[in-house]
Amino acid sequence: MISFTVRMKFKPEDRASIHEALRALTEASRQEPGCASYIPHLVEGEPDTVVIYEQYRGGEALEAHRASPHFQKYAVGVLYQRMLEREVENLDALA
Repeated sequence: MISFTVRMKFKPEDRASIHEALRALTEASRQEPGCASYIPHLVEGEPDTVVIYEQYRGGEALEAHRASPHFQKYAVGVLYQRMLEREVENLDALA
């Protein structure tokens, strides 16, 4: 299992378009056969910071996610274009 978080910061004026892109990306990502979990969060007290918790059933599933049309449209085409900062944390499960 591959698990990680992605933390991104955006401008307040982009909030509506970011939320719309995240809703569409989440819905499509959760339909992928290799996606175990895809949960976007807003950080309490920081309305323009998003953290996405993602889990995939292996490297091929993650590669398929990143190559998917919905990832290209919403992550690359919207989120990556508007983010001010991005940080990825790779996780190792304890149990």
